[in-house]
Amino acid sequence: MAYAHSANADGIRQDLVAHLRAVADLAAGFARALGAPEAARALGLWHDLGKFAPAFQRYLMESEAGIARRHGPDHKAAGAILAARHLGPLALLIRGHHGGLVSPAELKAWLAEQASEPHPQAALRLARQAIPDLEPAAPPPLPTEVECDPLNADLFLRLLFSALVDADYLDTERHFSPAAAGVRAAGLSLEELERRLTHDQARLSGRGSDPVSCARHEVYESCLAAAAQRPGLFRLTVPTGGGKTRSGMAFALRHALLHGQERVIVAIPYISITEQTADVYRQVFDADRDRPMAVLEHHSAAFSADGGDDCSPAAQWQRLAAENWDAPIVVTTTVQLFESLFANTPGQARKLHRLANSVVLIDEAQSLPPRLLEPILDALSRLARYYNTSVVFSTATQPAFEAIPAFRNLEAIEIVPSPDRLFSALKRVEYEWRLDPPLEWPEVARLIAGERQALAVVNTKRDALALLGVLGDPGALHLSTLLCGAHRRQVLAEVRRRLAAGESCRLVSTQVVEAGVDLDFPVVLRALGPLDSLIQAAGRCNREGRLDRGRVVIFDTAEGCTPPGVYRTGTDVTRALIGRGELDLHGTAAAHAYFAQLYQTVGPDREDIQSHRRALDFPAVARSFRMIEDDTEAVIVRYGSGDEQRRLQGLVDAVRRRAAAPRPLLRALQPYIVNVRRREAERLRRQGLIAPLAPGIGEWLGRYDPICGLVGEDPDPDSLVV
Repeated sequence: MAYAHSANADGIRQDLVAHLRAVADLAAGFARALGAPEAARALGLWHDLGKFAPAFQRYLMESEAGIARRHGPDHKAAGAILAARHLGPLALLIRGHHGGLVSPAELKAWLAEQASEPHPQAALRLARQAIPDLEPAAPPPLPTEVECDPLNADLFLRLLFSALVDADYLDTERHFSPAAAGVRAAGLSLEELERRLTHDQARLSGRGSDPVSCARHEVYESCLAAAAQRPGLFRLTVPTGGGKTRSGMAFALRHALLHGQERVIVAIPYISITEQTADVYRQVFDADRDRPMAVLEHHSAAFSADGGDDCSPAAQWQRLAAENWDAPIVVTTTVQLFESLFANTPGQARKLHRLANSVVLIDEAQSLPPRLLEPILDALSRLARYYNTSVVFSTATQPAFEAIPAFRNLEAIEIVPSPDRLFSALKRVEYEWRLDPPLEWPEVARLIAGERQALAVVNTKRDALALLGVLGDPGALHLSTLLCGAHRRQVLAEVRRRLAAGESCRLVSTQVVEAGVDLDFPVVLRALGPLDSLIQAAGRCNREGRLDRGRVVIFDTAEGCTPPGVYRTGTDVTRALIGRGELDLHGTAAAHAYFAQLYQTVGPDREDIQSHRRALDFPAVARSFRMIEDDTEAVIVRYGSGDEQRRLQGLVDAVRRRAAAPRPLLRALQPYIVNVRRREAERLRRQGLIAPLAPGIGEWLGRYDPICGLVGEDPDPDSLVV
């Protein structure tokens, strides 16, 4: 008998034929939504054929005896040779199921090398004896669209690779950790989740007669009505504060139930909003607090690594479900979603087959990076066209994707008919323009100081610190990426407390406060910037409609800075639109004109990712696709109470002892990390301000201010911190 894996804790080895057939069955099940169950079954049956080789079986026995070398003989070549014979380029998937997807050229060279090796041929001879039906009489069928378009082939191979990898991981886990299968038990049904949302919504919808409540009720009802539309691309264009979070989920659940889709995936640009949104959904759906099985929150700061909490059923389920998104509702970041979609490693790709037959809701869609829009929109459009996936672009500032030549004929259904009506109904602010002459910081500070509660949003961290210094208010608060995540969360909690209590509250912030952060100031001042940022900042003013009109002051300043790249381009486009008198910010036309101009200025595929995809060059795509451009180092800062500090010290010591940061430790440290540009981190290390802990991670030895956050010697904090 040949074995797939060495003995588990019970002393039982895993039979190789049983493993291959189990992986084949699982992969076939996952690939039904891809239209390729038999191809997936063949790949699953062949993926570990190299383990039949006597050399590999000796390696397993030596491993159990503790005398084996670190890596065993290659076990991918035998199956890849068979796949190349019957399924052509699908051999890439077997070749990559451990190390990652390679390019066709690399596969061809590797197969040529393996053809002369004795182990693959020996393994195939033994495999044919053990599995009589090893090779099909005819090649398994593939979806017709795969052969006619290389971009279709790229996406199909990624999804099929995911199905194979997930099946392999799950069956291996069943051998070594059978208890995990129980933790992974099926979550709540979509029917039950819709029932819970409907029940919870009953206490809100239609209860108030004020304009905000009426508009939110209209949005909710429109979402339910639109759910009957066939799967495809949708737009949810709703003013800030119009209830997109709940109503978008109402559409997604009803739509999924009507069209046989299996889950809802919500992708959000920033971790802070991801956490906020996941909390809203957990309050509605996860009634069983000891064992919630509905909402998976997946991002870099989502899991703890300290002791007790990790052993709870909820924490175990979250950790396991994050590996392959086996959950009815997934709340994640756009970075996690799209960098996984264009990755080539098994761990990142494992979850991708869950995108098929799902509803994918892209929240704050205007935040998608313009330089990557062509590959992003292409992949989403193909998911909708071929894999029964519905994609919802949700935002108050709807991008004009049709301005990109490749998507001139993009068809996306508006979920809320005539959204301009909502913008009129939810007109809660008046705009004041203070652009000529530009204001000096003391003038801006006087405007803030004259208000009991005011938010000022500026374009850079340097500007935020400059304005804060001129303001001279000891009670003023500050938000920017100079603060670690835990610090930012505490500042937001304090802001909300002061606002609710009617206390004095003056906040100076960068753009981190925009796009989804739930704050409600009577007065907002916004430095001139990209048009979508101006509108998003206005969404923090009179959000709940308690005032007849809030006050939004858009100002220019000769002293201020504008970040380079797309942000500066967007600001220039906005300035040009103002000069032409085309800025009515109380409707959708201004945002459409802005994005149309922006997309004509910024290349939507700056890294030429589409060419790499057409060539099936998976490593090149993975190298080129980066949602966050800056090369950074994670720097741990000392923040928090005494108990937090002691816990943090324990985590830092654990990293120092290992000289590495395993994923659980990194997740636990995430709330205390500030991302420093790598070039600046190297300079700060030479100055003794950063102590190296592990590759890509350092400990901050300089000052961390309770208001300003990380304080370096560089006069320009924007050159220091991302």
